[in-house]
Amino acid sequence: MGGFFGVANKQDCVFDLFFGTDYHSHLGTRRAGMAVYDREKGFDRAIHNIENAPFRTKFDKDVNKMKGTLGIGCISDYEPQPLIIRSHHGTYAIATVGKINNKNALVDMLFQKGHAHFLEMSGGEINSTELVASLINQKDNLIEGLQFIQEVIEGSMTVLLMTSKGIYAARDRFGRTPVTIGKKPDGYCVSFESFAYLNLGYDDERELGPGEIAVITPEGAQTLSAPGKEMKICTFLWVYYGYPSSSYEGLSVEEMRYNCGKLLAKRDDVKPDTVAGVPDSGTAHAIGYANESGVPFSRPFIKYTPTWPRSFMPTIQSQRNLIAKMKLIPVHDLIQNRSLLLIDDSIVRGTQLRETTEFLYHSGAREVHIRPACPPLVYGCKFLNFSRSTSEMELITRQVIKEMEGSAQPENLDRYVDPESTEYQDMIEKIRKRLNFTSLRYHRLDDLVESTGFDKCKLCTYCWDGKE
Repeated sequence: MGGFFGVANKQDCVFDLFFGTDYHSHLGTRRAGMAVYDREKGFDRAIHNIENAPFRTKFDKDVNKMKGTLGIGCISDYEPQPLIIRSHHGTYAIATVGKINNKNALVDMLFQKGHAHFLEMSGGEINSTELVASLINQKDNLIEGLQFIQEVIEGSMTVLLMTSKGIYAARDRFGRTPVTIGKKPDGYCVSFESFAYLNLGYDDERELGPGEIAVITPEGAQTLSAPGKEMKICTFLWVYYGYPSSSYEGLSVEEMRYNCGKLLAKRDDVKPDTVAGVPDSGTAHAIGYANESGVPFSRPFIKYTPTWPRSFMPTIQSQRNLIAKMKLIPVHDLIQNRSLLLIDDSIVRGTQLRETTEFLYHSGAREVHIRPACPPLVYGCKFLNFSRSTSEMELITRQVIKEMEGSAQPENLDRYVDPESTEYQDMIEKIRKRLNFTSLRYHRLDDLVESTGFDKCKLCTYCWDGKE
């Protein structure tokens, strides 16, 4: 995934930029950067690796040296950014959030047009943000360039682009990622997460629509390209990635998660002693379940966070699993001889949740019932990289389906996303046995859509049903 924050102030913006960007640390674990523009000093930039230290620690010295009235910052799960680009448009800084599925075709197209070269990153790949900048530079002006990338990129791409005059914010074509504008007397900001500017003195101004392009200056936010009518915002933002105090399209993340838990409880027939959420993303779902069912909410294990924030996570999956396990500290008095119903945001590979369940059994739990807050993940994300699985076969659903069908891509794959089908029920039972749960019941897609209150046509549900 990734997050971004931009500021256009009449006074120096670096303080707001620093903390506004830091408030997006839950959205990425590898790289972070800030770029600013000052009329006297010009452009300045800092990029750091945040795999082994939080954002504030890495940028503490930079924030005391940087100066500017315009600035953009980002948290990234992969590529270093923002980049500073010099082209026929002049000099600008650029940061992106999204995924490009036709990257090789776009690179070949640029080479055919005479583009000289790209700088490879350490893993041998081209920086997606550099590719986006190169595509923008194919056009005569920045507006046409930002519109052009939405036409040619297969996937999803939201862009912040800062010139010496202001910040261009371009939401992806179908609005899969949010872009929110905040305002205060001496300036404006643009943010992925709507909560990120509230403690900095900004009030909500508005959200950009799908495909909308706006320019943010200290005087205001002006639409340069009108929004489209079709929206496919990522539903998983509410389920997991979004911070509890944020809202998207007017819907609070926390409230949506309460709704998920409520509808999970309405379909359930087990009678556990307590209900708990896997900290932290399962907690609100569990509260919603407890409120509806009357089953007491408890915290049978606590996440140790003083020295283990989410951003401090290795990229190697086996190490991530170990650290996730190390974070959870049991409260034995709330586990011993209890029947527990545990809600997690989702099951991807299942490794961490299986270890959590074993940990609860070892701590004395009598039963562990698992209720994921979303349907089974059957398709890898094509748009936002919410899970950096190298293959769909890393999904536990696909592993089980291959065992059942002898193929990773059976002709009846759609049957495994239908909660009324025999194939779906058999898949769930095999997952339950493999992960050693007492019982397993996923949130249904129709209930998940109801949890948002939106029409399904406005939501991206590709990872669950394969429909774009």
